[in-house]
Amino acid sequence: MEAIKRTKIIDALKRTDFGAMVNVKGWVRTRRGSKAVGFVALNDGSTIKNIQIVIELDKFPEEQVKQITTGACISVNGELVESQGSGQAVELQCRELEVLGTCPADYPMQKKGQSFEFMREHANMRLRTNTFGAVMRIRHNMAMAIHSYFHNHGYYYFHTPLITASDCEGAGNMFQVTTKNLYDLKKDKDGKIIYDDDFFGQQTSLTVSGQLEGELGATALGAIYTFGPTFRAENSNTPRHLAEFWMIEPEISFIDLTELMDIEEDFIKYCVKWALDNCMDDLEFLNQFVDKGLIERLKSVADTEFVRLPYTEGIKILEEAIANGKKFEFPVSWGCDLASEHERYLVEEHFKKPVIMIDYPKEIKAFYMKINEDDKTVQGTDVLFPQIGEIIGGSVREESYDKLMSEIERRNIPMKDMWWYLETRKFGSCPHGGFGLGFERLILFVTGMQNIRDVIPFPRTPKNAAF
Repeated sequence: MEAIKRTKIIDALKRTDFGAMVNVKGWVRTRRGSKAVGFVALNDGSTIKNIQIVIELDKFPEEQVKQITTGACISVNGELVESQGSGQAVELQCRELEVLGTCPADYPMQKKGQSFEFMREHANMRLRTNTFGAVMRIRHNMAMAIHSYFHNHGYYYFHTPLITASDCEGAGNMFQVTTKNLYDLKKDKDGKIIYDDDFFGQQTSLTVSGQLEGELGATALGAIYTFGPTFRAENSNTPRHLAEFWMIEPEISFIDLTELMDIEEDFIKYCVKWALDNCMDDLEFLNQFVDKGLIERLKSVADTEFVRLPYTEGIKILEEAIANGKKFEFPVSWGCDLASEHERYLVEEHFKKPVIMIDYPKEIKAFYMKINEDDKTVQGTDVLFPQIGEIIGGSVREESYDKLMSEIERRNIPMKDMWWYLETRKFGSCPHGGFGLGFERLILFVTGMQNIRDVIPFPRTPKNAAF
């Protein structure tokens, strides 16, 4: 084949210099046609759209033509021409053809519609499908939106450790990190494992959150954000949970509750608008094949003022709904942690717009949240979204050393390894707050996908660490 510099399909489809020789490379989505002419839909991942390759079959060896099957990888030199068919403006008249990789009939991603469950079993190949190509391009765009938002607003990208000796949430469900021989553990007289000979000389785990270290950054740099993987060893087989997921956690000094809510709303609207501005081809595909109301829902969130709702008022609304015949699986009373069904009722049925819920009972929230004057509620903020429920969780942090210590002692939280965190309240303490956004939950909302395992390339869930 003549050496012509490759053109990405996304760029080839925009060209109008008809008659030019163009090289494209990619994977065959479909092949159809007659005995005389073959029509190949070729995709290289740069766009949801395929470019049509028109092949006059008598001009190429029969053995070579037979190799052009769904999934095969080919390189084509062709003449750019106006398309005669509907659906695309341009196509390529094939002049030279090279099969780079053949693909036999047992290729799992054939044109027939496979279930998402089937595709999870073949996650190494599902990325080549239209749906997963669209999801992964949107995932990339959301990462770019996040970095763009915080960079433009004067935040610093701050890298917190993945290996830690602290448990941010007091959850206890952490993956241990060790170099010890698990078949021959050294223990003391009480049967406890001795970590002296372990790599770090103490028990360490994969992080559940970068927040506490992020607070250190905010009290030095003013405003930081983390964006990286976090790990929860929870045995949760639900469409909303992963053992390894990505978190965005901004932390900002010198803000109050109102300012924190303003940032949460502005940030998430920015991300949704970015998707609408930069991912419309992929969104239109997902709107057609995955979720018919997707684009309308994204536009409504981008253009709507979020409701700001105290927890106590939210409970009253839910209790009134129950009194009027609404059925929930889980009971509702003041002091309970709201389930996803409660959150979605408030967002989707009662207000019909996103809700930022504030002033939660302190007993159901983390130790570091600032306690209100009523001594019963804390300045926590959860952003509740349609389809998802909670998408952001945040709070103003307690900056008083004495108040923080009394809460730690009341909850019997082991803080022997947390002296470094407490020193932020001892030496030049300042008001500050922040929030955490589960990246995959954002991708769920923006793509309309129903299962969190389908918005990350290789999901890590109980009993599954394949690929």
